[in-house]
Amino acid sequence: MNIHEYQAKQLLKQYGCPVSDGRAVLNASEAEAAAAEMDGPLWVVKAQIHAGGRGKGTFKEAAAGEKGGVRLTKSVAEAAAEAKAMLGNTLVTHQTGPDGKQVNRIYIEDGSDIDRELYLAVLLDRVTSRVSFVASTEGGMDIEAVAEETPEKIVTLTIDPATGFTPENGKAVADALKLTGAEVDQCVELTSNLYRMFVEKDMDMLEINPLIVMENGGLKCLDAKMGFDGNALFRQPDILALRDETEEDDKELEASKYDLSYIALDGEIGCMVNGAGLAMATMDIIKLKGAEPANFLDVGGGATTEKVTAAFKIITSDPNVKGILVNIFGGIMRCDVIAEGVVQAVKEVGLQVPLVVRLEGTKVQEGKDIINNSPLDVIAADDLDDAAEKIVKAVKG
Repeated sequence: MNIHEYQAKQLLKQYGCPVSDGRAVLNASEAEAAAAEMDGPLWVVKAQIHAGGRGKGTFKEAAAGEKGGVRLTKSVAEAAAEAKAMLGNTLVTHQTGPDGKQVNRIYIEDGSDIDRELYLAVLLDRVTSRVSFVASTEGGMDIEAVAEETPEKIVTLTIDPATGFTPENGKAVADALKLTGAEVDQCVELTSNLYRMFVEKDMDMLEINPLIVMENGGLKCLDAKMGFDGNALFRQPDILALRDETEEDDKELEASKYDLSYIALDGEIGCMVNGAGLAMATMDIIKLKGAEPANFLDVGGGATTEKVTAAFKIITSDPNVKGILVNIFGGIMRCDVIAEGVVQAVKEVGLQVPLVVRLEGTKVQEGKDIINNSPLDVIAADDLDDAAEKIVKAVKG
């Protein structure tokens, strides 16, 4: 689960991390009053969406102007005007895709005197299964571009879980950021607080970009992105309360109501599979046959007819889907339950695209009988390779 920048700043402040004074604005009438509560002389007006690249983004509506989603203003009136211009309009960045995201929240904060911009992140290292700090002197820009063009400027430091975070770890981060003097002690305190927050709040990603060194030498977290482990939210009610469902994909949101593992993708072939490994293999073979999967969808080992019906409806609600592949290997999951769910879903929503079904395992014959005796126009497949080939051929004509 992701949260907005202003929410991340509130968490940082709770953990003693330096941030600018700021106010969240949910409607245009609040903008001027919020800006007036801050001292200035500069006010930064930031669109709040769950996507990066806001500063270089563009608005679809001409009324929002062409300045991007992060704007520097020099008066309360100007800050209020920029906030009003952005609210309710659609911001397009390199991370939102061409459809963009509607701006429903604005964050107005005090401007900062910046000497230099750095990059700092805390991540779960999937290779070492440990928490790692990623640091770079090249902050304020696309870190992926830095990694590709000048990888030597990115330093990764892994924390030993046996000792936890130590002052030596903080000094190593400070060294990677080329900090000196009092900045080193500030970095040790900051990184210690970030590590504690990362662990205590069950995060899987914390990014400060940029972390700035101010002209007076102090450090400040100028922007922040946070992601949390969805499987741990049951023990983080304060974090769950920050969820903004308007920022989430409608299909993924619907899937979460039925405890379905669903991720929307950009392809044209919808997939319904049981088991994450089989789902990944199904997506891979679709690509191998020359097409692209429209989603990752694992219905799980104990799916009911209701869950399967819901899963099928979610797939068919995607306008990009030009064909559907159901690939089930029945272990705990029974093939007849899957078949009943598919038939029930088609009765409710109809079937406008080719459907290939491959069933194998527990109750496979019963499942095939249900499909074959239904009025569905289904293409049967014997194995995964055959199924992928048939659905790609049906979609590609």
